[in-house]
Amino acid sequence: MELIDTHCHLDFPVFDDDREALLAQWRQLGVGEYIIPAVGEENWGRVMALAERHDDIRYGLGIHPWYVGKQPRDVLTRLETLLASRPRGLVAVGECGLDLRSHVPQEGQVEMFEAQVRLAMAHALPLIVHSVRANDTVAKILRRFTPPQGGVIHAFSGSLHQAEVFWQLGFRLGIGGVISYERANKTREAIRQMPLEALLLETDAPDMPLQGQQGEVNTPASLPTIARLLAQLRQQPLADVISVLHESTLRLFPRATMNLTAD
Repeated sequence: MELIDTHCHLDFPVFDDDREALLAQWRQLGVGEYIIPAVGEENWGRVMALAERHDDIRYGLGIHPWYVGKQPRDVLTRLETLLASRPRGLVAVGECGLDLRSHVPQEGQVEMFEAQVRLAMAHALPLIVHSVRANDTVAKILRRFTPPQGGVIHAFSGSLHQAEVFWQLGFRLGIGGVISYERANKTREAIRQMPLEALLLETDAPDMPLQGQQGEVNTPASLPTIARLLAQLRQQPLADVISVLHESTLRLFPRATMNLTAD
């Protein structure tokens, strides 16, 4: 069964020179599907073009909290127009959310995040949420809006209580390289105790490398390792972990939307 990388930035320039060869290489490793979250209007076109060329690439459209202040005034109108047109490969709104570690003013981040939550609700799409040092604030916003399609908390890092709150709100947890770091005890313990169906696999390529690979370009080639680490952490058979997470991904991003064929 193929792995699905539910969060990777394959449109980034670091992959431009050999993207096609890399996609073939990653397929040989068992990675067969990708979801690319856009970070701002400046890369919506690149992401959409990749999905047009590759049946195994799907995407989200949104505005990352880092880039809130760099968007044109009419960006939300333009985003709504694109969402309403339901272009080929669109499966989510995002990457959006809050990053309280960044220097972007929190008020502007919150305003843009809430606007994107409304858009996701209006267009019946799940959310791909960036939450850095903001889990409680993000949860408060999601609880207020209760978007029915839910979504995923990308690169989850936090406590078991925070994980449970997100799951109760209909949000799965994106699991990536963080579980390779032994110092991430709180997050690792939360992931160990959460229901397996509450988790999704991701790499955040080209960022968030595994422990021991800091400073290197991360790629979807690390996804099989992340799956093995997750199985070891939870002391569950790897095949079971892959199967359940594959089904969980398809529940959030349904087959009809992703144009996937049956296994």
